[in-house]
Amino acid sequence: MITKMGKIMKQQLFKTTYQSPLGKLLLLSSDANLLGIWFEGQNFFGANYRLDQANEQMVKPLKLATKWLEQYFAGLRPDPTTVPIEIEATAFRQQVWHELQKIPYGQTATYLELSDRLQGNRLGKTNMARAIGGAVGHNPFILLIPCHRVIGTDGALTGYAGGLERKKALLAMEQRFKAQS
Repeated sequence: MITKMGKIMKQQLFKTTYQSPLGKLLLLSSDANLLGIWFEGQNFFGANYRLDQANEQMVKPLKLATKWLEQYFAGLRPDPTTVPIEIEATAFRQQVWHELQKIPYGQTATYLELSDRLQGNRLGKTNMARAIGGAVGHNPFILLIPCHRVIGTDGALTGYAGGLERKKALLAMEQRFKAQS
């Protein structure tokens, strides 16, 4: 059994690493679903999982995620729904991450735009940019749920758990591949 934040989990965990052009990534899964992808040393690395207790074995979710990453870094725009994921998060974070998945490849959205999208046609909208920033920063599926595509209202590159240099490189890579297609 593996513990996470004091809870006993009955599922066995598996991990592997993937050497991306922007640094090593750690992938973690159960036997059925991907649980996270993190750049080595990024903020919130491992999302409180006991990574030392995970087996280094290539189970199906890890194979699918590795294939997705290979295609992504080759500029092929793979479908993220081909990788089964298990999300452990509040309803709000899940809503934010769902909105992130709607940002097209090679494009960006601002925190304020995400705030507006989440609130829809509701009267008395408030600026939820800070709360959205917190959810974006805790995204355990870096790249698969494209949090690097979120920018400040003024167009500035702001916070990215994987580091601003990587965010800049990912956006440039997507622009380059988008222009080639």
